[in-house]
Amino acid sequence: MAPTGTLLAFDLGAESGRGILGHFDGQRLRLEEIHRFQTGGVAIGDRLYWDPLRLYSEIERGLGLASQTTADVRSVGIDTWGVDFALLAKDGTLLDNPRHYRDTRTDGMLDEAFQIMPREKIFAHTGIQFMKLNTLYQLLALRRSDSPQLAAADQLLMMPDLLHYFLSGERSGEFTNATTTQMFDPSAGNWSAALCEAFDLPARILPPLVTPGTRLGTIRNTVAERCGLGGSVPVILPATHDTGSAVAAVPAVGVGSGDFAYISSGTWSLMGTELAAPEVGAEALRHNFTNEGGVGSTYRFLKNIMGLWLVQECRRTWVAAGKNASYAELTAAAATARPFGSLINPDNERFLAPGDMPSRIATYCRETSQEVPENEGAIIRCVLESLALRYRQVLEQLESVLGRHLETVHIVGGGIQNQMLCQLTANATNRPVVAGPAEATAIGNLLVQAMGLGWVDSLEQIRQVVVDSFEPIHYGPAAAESDAWDEAYARFSSL
Repeated sequence: MAPTGTLLAFDLGAESGRGILGHFDGQRLRLEEIHRFQTGGVAIGDRLYWDPLRLYSEIERGLGLASQTTADVRSVGIDTWGVDFALLAKDGTLLDNPRHYRDTRTDGMLDEAFQIMPREKIFAHTGIQFMKLNTLYQLLALRRSDSPQLAAADQLLMMPDLLHYFLSGERSGEFTNATTTQMFDPSAGNWSAALCEAFDLPARILPPLVTPGTRLGTIRNTVAERCGLGGSVPVILPATHDTGSAVAAVPAVGVGSGDFAYISSGTWSLMGTELAAPEVGAEALRHNFTNEGGVGSTYRFLKNIMGLWLVQECRRTWVAAGKNASYAELTAAAATARPFGSLINPDNERFLAPGDMPSRIATYCRETSQEVPENEGAIIRCVLESLALRYRQVLEQLESVLGRHLETVHIVGGGIQNQMLCQLTANATNRPVVAGPAEATAIGNLLVQAMGLGWVDSLEQIRQVVVDSFEPIHYGPAAAESDAWDEAYARFSSL
């Protein structure tokens, strides 16, 4: 009989975090959300930070709630977004508050980097897409400003590694998140010594790397006592990059590697496929794809797309102006708006930073000689249709680089709650879309913990548990609308 028990995942995204219990009976997983909290950045002057102490306090609160819910938590693991990090002094204290990836300190750093090492050579060393928010360019910004924190640092920890350190007292660099830095060399299986030397970055501060499913240690005794936890609770590393956990929970049992595309849909849309080895050829570089680490020695060959951040920022702007429509109400308004009235390139850099997103969208449409959307419904429809068309574009690029057809698009994550976007994706890509599970990141986190405990033994078995436990929603392309989508795609491609 397979082992059974209750596991605890903390899944922290850019907008919110969750503490979720996973009750595993040996075949199926049942979820129980016990804690939800806001994550968000903190603006001080013109800088944008994370508050890791508050985030950790929410984790301890979740542990306390877990102890009130069940007497036997068998393990705990944390995942977060990628690229952001903290610098620690020799005694393990924070030297500064970690900076948010949307902070402006990396403006211009890509150009600075390419003066040090050509784009092609950086990609050959790392296989990672070029985004100014990558850890490499954050560190370059610190080096360029003669940062006293960088000079004093004893160790760098990525955000989930920092939270695991607070929890257990043990430090490590988990593989999936380390690969997001653009400082990991997949051919060496370790940090890139060549990049550290070229960019004058202290390689000594980079932590030793471990794989998902590693037992890091146990929860500190003082933490267990404060939170009412009995016994010695293991801390087991999931794929600590949230997309790595989400992709592990894609319900693609029986599908050969590379035969499906996935979209991890949330604040960001991460679209790609799964490979056994990184793809670092000229075409991958030309299309700016990335090779991030996955569970079971896989690589996530994907591209970051701006995602529902655009909708989130639109709503935030409207709420601040006194228009408090819910996401469901905004989507309903979008459904009644005229199709293809205007389109945007969602990955245009102007849309990256926080701010008045509706005005930025209107300005973009005006500059590209399009109809300017005049109300909330028209703006949200513009965003959703543009995202769907961007998915089609990235899917075509994936197939071109890999030289094969990707039959099905799996969408996982909270974005599947936007059923309109799921249907638009099926229409735009002309592929069947399988949507679910919504809590893929937490599910992947929990089941990799189960793998670390020896309860499941492979990525395939993890996915079988997902199939047995959660019912997806299927969307088929609307054949009658294919000509309209082709016309819209031609317009989109010219932007």
